[in-house]
Amino acid sequence: MLKKIRISLAVIFFVLITLLFLDFTGTLHAWFGWMAKIQFLPAVLALNVGIIVFLVLLTLILGRVYCSVICPLGVFQDMVARIGRRGKKLPYTFSPAKSWLRYGTLVFFIAAFIAGVHVIVSLIDPYGTFGRMANNLLLPVWQWGNNLLAMMAERLDSYAFYTIDVWLKSLPTLIVAVVTCVVVAVLAWRNGRTYCNTICPVGTFLGLLSRFSLFQIRVDEHKCTKCTLCARHCKAACIDSKAGKIDNSRCVACMNCIGKCSTGAIGYRFALPFKIGEMGEIGKTGEVGDTKKNLTLLRSYGLTVSNPNGRKAFLATSVVLASAALKAQIVPKATDIKMDGGLADIIEKQIPRRQTPITPAGSLSDRNMKRKCTACQLCVTVCPNGVLRPSTALNTLMQPVMSFERGYCRPECIKCSEVCPTGAINLICKCEKSSIQIGHAVWMRGRCIPIRDGQECDNCERHCPTNAITMIPSVAGDDKSLKIPAVNEELCIGCGACEYLCPARPLSAIHVEGHQIHKFI
Repeated sequence: MLKKIRISLAVIFFVLITLLFLDFTGTLHAWFGWMAKIQFLPAVLALNVGIIVFLVLLTLILGRVYCSVICPLGVFQDMVARIGRRGKKLPYTFSPAKSWLRYGTLVFFIAAFIAGVHVIVSLIDPYGTFGRMANNLLLPVWQWGNNLLAMMAERLDSYAFYTIDVWLKSLPTLIVAVVTCVVVAVLAWRNGRTYCNTICPVGTFLGLLSRFSLFQIRVDEHKCTKCTLCARHCKAACIDSKAGKIDNSRCVACMNCIGKCSTGAIGYRFALPFKIGEMGEIGKTGEVGDTKKNLTLLRSYGLTVSNPNGRKAFLATSVVLASAALKAQIVPKATDIKMDGGLADIIEKQIPRRQTPITPAGSLSDRNMKRKCTACQLCVTVCPNGVLRPSTALNTLMQPVMSFERGYCRPECIKCSEVCPTGAINLICKCEKSSIQIGHAVWMRGRCIPIRDGQECDNCERHCPTNAITMIPSVAGDDKSLKIPAVNEELCIGCGACEYLCPARPLSAIHVEGHQIHKFI
C-alpha cells in the first residue's frame, strides 16, 4: 500500500510539473504553480523559509520522500529505470557509498554558488535540469501537436486552438539539455538512482538529514534469511542484505524492497535515529529497543506519543500538519528594405550587440538574475511574444535574456513574474510594469530609413507605449526636412516596441540597451 501511495503521488507531481513547462498559455500556473515553488533549490534561492522548513521536517520524519515523489528529475529516473529493468527479475546489487564523490560534489556546488559561477549551479540543480529537458525536448512536440489541433479546428470553423511559432531559442541550451538527458537516462537505465546518490547536491544534503529520520526502512535480523531479494530490487543500491544494514542517506523511500520480502523482515518502521555510542539506550546494533524504553527516551527529548502502537495515525498526522504548514506559506501570491507597400521580401532581423543584457521587469537587476536564476526555462515557456530566450553568453549561459526580433515586451504582460519560483523575477502587478525601466532605446542614425533611403517613417514614435519618442527635423531649423526620432530616456522603459517594429533590416535603426539596475519612473 505504501508503494502504491508513493507511486500515485509521484505520477501526479511529475505530470503536473511537466505540464507547467509545456503550458505556453500560463493557465496551469494559477492552479499548480506552487509545485515549482516547493522544489528545494528554488525555495532556498527565494528565501522561502516556510517551504524550506517543511522540506526539512518532511525529510526528518519520512526520509527522502522528496526525491521519490516531489523532485521531477527523480521520478524521471524511476520511469527510465523501470523500463530498463524489464525482463530482469533481479536488476540491482548493493554497492558501497561513494562518499568522496557525493560530498565533494556538494562542496563544489556550494563553492560555485558562493563564487557566483552560476553556470555550474544551473547544470547540477535537479529542478533546473529537468526544466531545460522539458522545455527543449518536449515543448516543441507539444507545440506541434497544438498546431495540428489548431489546423483541424480551423477546418471546423472553431477557434478552440490557435497556431504558435515553433522555433529554436538557443542551440547551446538545446545541446546541454540533450547531453544531460542522455547521461541521466543511461545512468538510470543501468543502475537506477546513480545520479541522485553520486552527483545531485540536493539528494546529498537531504541524505544527511534522512539518516536521522523518524521513519526508516529497517531490517529485522531475526526474520531475515539473507536471500538478498530486497537488495536486488533496491534502485538506490543501498541495502547490504548480508550485513542486515541499510544506508538511509541513500535510501529514497521508494518502498520497492518491502513487497519483495517473503518473511516480512524488512519494513518501513518507526525508528529512533541515534547510534549506540551517542545514546546508550538502544541495542548495540542500533535497532529499536522495547516500547517502554523508547517511550522513556522520547519523553526525555520532549516528545509525547499517546498511542505507541498507532504508527499509522502518527504518520498521517505528521503529513497533515506538514501539508498545512506548507499551504499557509504559499501565497498565490534582413538586406535593406524599402517601404513599398509590403511587396518586397522581408529579411529576418539580426540581434544587435548590446553592451548590457536586458532582463525582465521584476528581476530588479542583472546581478539578481544571475544570482537567483536556475535556468529552468519556465519563464521562456510562458513568454507570449517570443521576447525571452536562453542566453548564449558564458557568464549567463542558459539564463533568460530579452531580445526583440520576434516581438516586444507588452506593458500589460507579467507572465514571467507570475511563474518564476526562485525570486529571480519578482512578482509585479500590471500597474507597476509601465513604470519599471529595464533599459532605454538608442537610435543609430546610419540605419534609419529617413536618413538612409530618404523616405518618411515614424513607426517608432507611433508605437511607443510611453510617448518616449518624438519625431524632430533631420536638419536643424528646417521643418520641411524628413523627421527622425529623438528618445527621451526619462520616459523610455525599454519595452522594445520601437526595435521590433522598425522596418530597417537586417539591424533595426533603434535598439534597446539594458540597465544593470532597473529604475522606476
